[in-house]
Amino acid sequence: MLPQEKLVAQEGTGAQGLMERFFRLKENGTDVRTEVVAGFATFMTMAYIIFVNPSILGLAGVPQGPAMTATALAAGLATLAMALFTNYPFALASGMGLNAVLTFSLAKGLNVPWQTAMGVVVIEGVVITLLVMTNIREAVMDAIPLTLKRAIGVGIGLFIATIGLVESKLVVASPATLVTFGSLKDPGIWITAFGVIVTAILMVRRVRGSILLGILASTVLAIPLGVTHLPQGIFSLPTGESFSTIFATFTTNPATGQPYIASVLTLGMAGMIFAFMVTDFFDTMGTVVAVGGEAGFLDRQGRLPRIKNVLLVDSLAAVLGGALGVSSVTTYIESGAGVSEGGRTGLTSAVVGILFLLSMFLAPIAGIVPAQATAPALIMVGFLMMTVVKEIDFSDVTEAFPAFLTIIATPLTYNISRGIGYGFISYVLIKLFSGRAKDVHWLLWIVSALFLASFLV
Repeated sequence: MLPQEKLVAQEGTGAQGLMERFFRLKENGTDVRTEVVAGFATFMTMAYIIFVNPSILGLAGVPQGPAMTATALAAGLATLAMALFTNYPFALASGMGLNAVLTFSLAKGLNVPWQTAMGVVVIEGVVITLLVMTNIREAVMDAIPLTLKRAIGVGIGLFIATIGLVESKLVVASPATLVTFGSLKDPGIWITAFGVIVTAILMVRRVRGSILLGILASTVLAIPLGVTHLPQGIFSLPTGESFSTIFATFTTNPATGQPYIASVLTLGMAGMIFAFMVTDFFDTMGTVVAVGGEAGFLDRQGRLPRIKNVLLVDSLAAVLGGALGVSSVTTYIESGAGVSEGGRTGLTSAVVGILFLLSMFLAPIAGIVPAQATAPALIMVGFLMMTVVKEIDFSDVTEAFPAFLTIIATPLTYNISRGIGYGFISYVLIKLFSGRAKDVHWLLWIVSALFLASFLV
């Protein structure tokens, strides 16, 4: 028997054997059960986007019902592409923050039709795709010093935990102190606290699926407390009208007689395209570095193998999001939930993608899990990502201070791209004025200048 035939015989010829060979599960130290559990964990921490994205885009005039269907469709297709072409456990969906920029800065701020705003997303996605194809995007990632890469992961971890604390109302806004502790009269706080305790205990006891079990336990508690309710039905079939946002940017604008996207190809829209591009570019970079570091994918220089495939799928996903009318689709930091559950291959992403596609028909069930039930997962994932801080060398101020700025600015600005920008700019300046400018890669000078320009815009 040939070696290859022996391998096939050992792995099996059924569905499980096929998944083993395609996703190289044993090679990556995982199995089908672990990957499926990880996929469910990631999906449940991301499922909120199915409902939140349409509500934000609705303020721009996007019909919410079709936006919900298209949000699930775009996330499903993009995440399946990530699974099949990269074999990494990264999941994608319409980016929070980017959808707000589209709504408030573009559609409402510049008073343009939402179809035109989606055209901006399509164009910036095409530009970023070209940067990937020419290896520029990968070169920028390689130019980032290891200290800053670690700081990005820590900063995003704090950002994720902050989102969880805010979603649960454990932390609320305060006009006097900016933020403060929430009210214990809010049942959502008790749901999150219960979920954190359950998840922490399960993690200490090394129970597989602890994050997913924590989400389920919190959801069960949320039902009697009235925070969520059992659905009246299970299935919700999309109709023809449910797909009305798809390719809307390519339809004719009655006011101009031209496709909506044609209005984007003007000098006046260049600033918005650039702003979207910078945010999309570095949000993804930060997410990939942070989640890749948590999973142990990065090499000694902090580089992710096969990064070009990841960046290409992510870039094309932005084009897809604009074309389907759901804002830019990007790699989600919530992928860390699945990684924390042991997800190490594209099978995790495949499960997430399939669940998103199914949610087009099972929207009532997807809506059961409240934000307060997924908040514990975000808090615990943030904790796990925070552990990388011990690997940062704080004895060298020229390395440590930019890292510190990155870490603290990411959660406080509520923006991954801003946190990275603060870190880059401070790194370049402190190296320059300490006589160590030669330590800075030439690409980092250019990127820092672009960040400064984007901040000024």
